[in-house]
Amino acid sequence: MCGFVGFIGLGPTDIKKQIIKSMADTIIHRGPDDEGYYVDESIALGFRRLSIIDLGGGSQPIYNEDNTKVIVFNGEIYNYLEIKEDLIKRGHTFKSDVDTEVILHGYEEYGKEILQKLRGMYAFVIWDKSSGKIFGARDIFGIKPFYYYLNNNTFLFASEIKAFLPHPNFEKELNEERLPDYLSFEYIPDDETLFKNVYKLLGGHYFIYENGEITIKKYFDINYDIDNSKSLEDWENIITKTVRESVKAHEISDVEVGCFLSSGVDSSYITTEISKDIKTKAFSIGYKEEKYSELPYAQAFSKQLGIDFFMSKVSSDEIFNMASTIQYHMDEPLPNPSALPLYFLAKLASEKVKVVVSGEGADELFGGYNYYMEPIDYENYKKVPLAIRKVIAKVIKILPDMPGKRFLIRASQPIEKRFIRNNYVFSEKERKKVLKNTDKLIPTENVTKPYFDKAKELDDVSKMQYVDIHTWMAFDILQKADKMSMASSLELRVPFLDKEVLKVAMQIPAKHRVTKENTKLALRKAAIKQMPARTANKKKLGFPVPLNDWLREDKYYNMVKNAFESDVADKFFNKEFILSLLEEHKIGKNGGMKKIWSIYSFILWYDEFFVKR
Repeated sequence: MCGFVGFIGLGPTDIKKQIIKSMADTIIHRGPDDEGYYVDESIALGFRRLSIIDLGGGSQPIYNEDNTKVIVFNGEIYNYLEIKEDLIKRGHTFKSDVDTEVILHGYEEYGKEILQKLRGMYAFVIWDKSSGKIFGARDIFGIKPFYYYLNNNTFLFASEIKAFLPHPNFEKELNEERLPDYLSFEYIPDDETLFKNVYKLLGGHYFIYENGEITIKKYFDINYDIDNSKSLEDWENIITKTVRESVKAHEISDVEVGCFLSSGVDSSYITTEISKDIKTKAFSIGYKEEKYSELPYAQAFSKQLGIDFFMSKVSSDEIFNMASTIQYHMDEPLPNPSALPLYFLAKLASEKVKVVVSGEGADELFGGYNYYMEPIDYENYKKVPLAIRKVIAKVIKILPDMPGKRFLIRASQPIEKRFIRNNYVFSEKERKKVLKNTDKLIPTENVTKPYFDKAKELDDVSKMQYVDIHTWMAFDILQKADKMSMASSLELRVPFLDKEVLKVAMQIPAKHRVTKENTKLALRKAAIKQMPARTANKKKLGFPVPLNDWLREDKYYNMVKNAFESDVADKFFNKEFILSLLEEHKIGKNGGMKKIWSIYSFILWYDEFFVKR
């Protein structure tokens, strides 16, 4: 895995060389093995390499035959040999055996249609010197990051936002208008970031920058195409075959490939499949607090497969000592607690291997979250006329808390209103209490409405999955997977997020994904055929972290309290309110861990980027 940086214009080439080198140095963790640069009168490109394929060759930037086109690329293309074979038949000559060069020649031959042929994870930029055009793209899921800064005549792009900091024309400014969205979602659920004028190129999009103008277009759309003609058993067999093929494709490497292994079905299924082909190593992380630890399951499962198992227990001190560094590596604040053990898991694995496979994406594609069951629970009650349900909800809202109150309130709302993201953090009412500046609060449902509009013909379960695929998975799950692995110079591959696996998942009817009793039904049944039923049917733990308990200990309570009393906190938040959240959590009066950690993560992130740097 690698990282790239680049910018347009800005003075003499010797000055540009200094700037591009400084930018690339900020992301050296993405590629400690090699570096490379291209600078001319119009553009500067920089690259950091983590050598995975063609270890002796493959240095970037890479050029075409007449040096009129140059590419920097981050990712892996799993079908590059097939594309290369066709390009050779069409007269192209290759200097290396890397996928990067295949993309470059593919662009020469097919233009933007090369994107339809690629199977993998990627972000890249191609500079066409003869036409003065920049062409760049990001993979269909958004597995690999791509950021750009556009302000007046300044255009910068990179694998990480921190790479923009050394550029003299980068104006570092908080995008404060989006802070309310961060507090509700944990992330910004569109192409903006918390840095003003810094944007994400979304998954499945490409851009062309020409004559000072940028044009962005979607080249791939993730949509359901439900096939009701097949039985559950048919889908089990199709999943088995497709996942098997995807795992084999994701094994391509000139270095050893390891596995992240928890106690859940997703990573266990992937580990089972990869262990059939190659000698692999499994890695898992846990805590001294046994009720949060998945180590016993992972260790026993590795023994069953006969593979080497490596584990580590991370302490509360280690977590809190590295929390600020984790937010720095994340680029934008991301308070998902699972990012914390993931950072240490990647660090552990990087001591043994350069590449790991993991189970990200299975929940969103195959219906793995428990809240996907909610529409099924509401089916009978929804037979009551909506007008009556609304009256019942209005009355019950003013009554004291009681069993069923939440159900009756939510059942009176359409899915677009009640499902914003999986258990969003601060409600709209709470945001008004926590924030100092409440002038521009936009209803959360307005932010997700465009996604629901595109999925309006689907059943409610599929609507929820569609929104999660385009938001939660893209901006949370994949963000932390990339940033936490690359912080330790480790390439993370995700076989469930494969073009062919997606094609299958988008055809499975909701009834074969989620039932009253189970989630990921078809996937679990496929997995059962490959591994012990005890693991395939195990309930999802979701990388549990003992933060709830730790935040009640004096040492960590005081650490967070100091942050909540800081000048940074005072600048954005109602200190009295956030301190009361912390105090109530300490005495067990509320379950406010997510809210506390969201505010704390933002303060740490802001300190890293706006105070220290």
